[in-house]
This record gives sequence, C-alpha cells and structure tokens, in this order.
Amino acid sequence: MVKVDFDDLSLEQLRKRRGSKWAKYGTDVLPAWVAEMDFALAPSVHRALQEAIELGDCGYAHEGEIRQSFARFAKRKFDWGVNSEALVLMPDVMSGVAEVLRAFTSAGEGVVINPPVYPPFYTAIRSAERRIVTVPLQDAADGWQLDLQRLEAAFEQGARAYLLCNPHNPTGRVFSRAELEAVARLALHFNVLVISDEVHGPLVMPEKSHVPYVSTSDAQRSLAFTIISTSKGWNIPALKCAVLVPSSDVVGRQAAQRFPHDMIDRVSQLGIVASVAAFAEDGLQWLDQLVAYLDGNRQRLGALLAAELPGVGYHIPDAGYLAWLDCRALGLGSNPADEFLDRGRVALYSGSDFGPEGEGYVRLNFGTSFDLVQEAIRRMKVTVSRR
Repeated sequence: MVKVDFDDLSLEQLRKRRGSKWAKYGTDVLPAWVAEMDFALAPSVHRALQEAIELGDCGYAHEGEIRQSFARFAKRKFDWGVNSEALVLMPDVMSGVAEVLRAFTSAGEGVVINPPVYPPFYTAIRSAERRIVTVPLQDAADGWQLDLQRLEAAFEQGARAYLLCNPHNPTGRVFSRAELEAVARLALHFNVLVISDEVHGPLVMPEKSHVPYVSTSDAQRSLAFTIISTSKGWNIPALKCAVLVPSSDVVGRQAAQRFPHDMIDRVSQLGIVASVAAFAEDGLQWLDQLVAYLDGNRQRLGALLAAELPGVGYHIPDAGYLAWLDCRALGLGSNPADEFLDRGRVALYSGSDFGPEGEGYVRLNFGTSFDLVQEAIRRMKVTVSRR
C-alpha cells in the first residue's frame, strides 16, 4: 500500500466540512473536542463508498459480507475467533448498549461505570431507567487503574450490570488480560451482566494488546457482550454500523429473541459497505499506518506539553487519539474548557461532562496533523498567559 501522508491537511479544506466538529464553532475557533479525526478516508473505504453511490446503492441495509469480514478482521487484528453467525448488527455502539440494558436488566437495577467516563454512558443508563453506580478509576503514578475492590463491593451490593469502556474514554487506558480476567471472575461469581464498549480497540498502540472482553474464559461462561465498530478507527461515525458479539452462542440466541426484530433496518447500508472495506486487508494496512502516526502524535504531545504547559498533567494514552489533560494546577477553575474557548479560541471537551471526577480536566483530540496539535497547545498557552 502507498504510504499515507497524514500531515497533509488543509485548514481551509477542513473548514468546508459540514459535520459537528468543524461547523459548531466560528472560524476563529480551532476545534479539538469531539472524538473525530481530520484525516481523509482510507482509500479502500473511499472507493467502496464511491462505487455504492455511483450505483445508487443507498437503500435499506442488507448484511452482505459483514459477518465474515468482521470474523476475519477479529482473527487478524486481535487473534480472536468469533462465531460469525452469532453476531448482531447495530446502528452504533451506544444503540447496542441501550438494547442490551433493556433486554437483560430491569428498571431500577444498578449499572456500574468507571468515571471519568464517556458522557453517553450516563445518558444510556438514565434513559433505560436504570440506576448509575460509580466505581471511579484511580489515578496512579503509572496511569489510570481499575479499582477491583470497589468493583467487587458494587457487585456484592446488588449491581446488575457493568458498562465497561475498553480502551477507556477519556483516559486512553487499555486494560490488561489479567485485569479483564479478574473482572470476568467477579462478574461470573455475582451473576453480573458485562457490556464492553470496545470502539477504540482497533487503535491500540504497538506496546499494548487489545483483549476483547468476551474472549476471556470466565466471560464466555457468563452473560456478556463486546460491541465494536469502524466509527473511530476509520473515522466514519456518520455511517451507522456496529457489531455486537455475545459471550456464547446461548447468550446470542437469548439476544436474538429479546432484541427488536427490525434491528437491521436501523443500520446504514453505506455503513455496511464501508465497514466491509475497512475490515479488508487494504483497510487494515491503512489502519496500521494511522496508528503509527497517532503513536508519534501522542509522544510529541507529551514533549510539547512539558515545554509549553508544564503545569498540565498527562498520562500518555495506550490507545486512540484522545488526551485527558489535568489542568487543575493552572488556576482556571473547575471547567477550564470554558476558559480555553473564551480566551484562547480552542474548543476542548469539558472534563466535568465525564462526571464530577473530571472537574478541572479537559479532553483534547490529537487525531489531526501535528501542526494543528501545536496550534491547539499554543492557544491553550495564550489562555493561561491571559488569566
């Protein structure tokens, strides 16, 4: 495959985009908030979509090759063997979370999350009329950690489900096989449903390995689901298609009986087309180059922060393109994102949206050219200098 130049981005061209990231704010604001990259589509995905559009293939969804494509991808990328017949297609990861909660839990039951965590987790639990149970991650010297003792206590006290985010958003933490096996043992012992959002799994950095939760032995003996999609790895969140993987064929049959029978009608035909292309060999070769570029960005960002904003805390993420920045020492209050926007004209995701544990933090998206990352940090530095 031809080498991709991820530095080749034009601010003028980016500002012509009509999606939320580039359209929400005025042209004087640099957007670095939402989890959406700025790079051009993978060529294989671009070709597949162009062909579908030229054919007028924009009707109701048909599964086509998606099951087999995902199974091949899972084996190549994660060494994970899945039963393609047990897979369930969903419009997106959070739709899958909502359907599983409705199908396998009851109103008022507790659902554990690990704040600071992806804001839609709160919305999904509340919309399902379930009860939020928080077991915060622990900020240790070597990165964010699961608190397994508090997790066990939450399970023992009656929580019915655990909504796991792995790789974790916003911290970028990738949980080890040992950690996931410990979670699975607890879930099996206390009969807790585990739903694992693994949408950032394809973007795990070279020194780490992504372990799908339902691939662990105890998870396969319990009620659990992994949900994954191409939306983050290949930057196509508008093309609605996600894959839900049950922990066993038995669980898969239960899900098929309980989920709405029109689920495939909610999936985008273009999403299926794009996902099949992403999971193919050309799509994976592009992904490998992307991860190498993001690896460089996360490292260079650390050096840049140390030089320009030494008061900002930063654990280099294990996966993805999101930096969780501790700005509490900067004197910008509990919601520094507001200050960065007002004074520096750079839009960051407010840490408080990820739960009270996120007060004083911001989330910065470095899934763009490093020139634009540098510009974001320059604007943050201007904010601090003006206080």
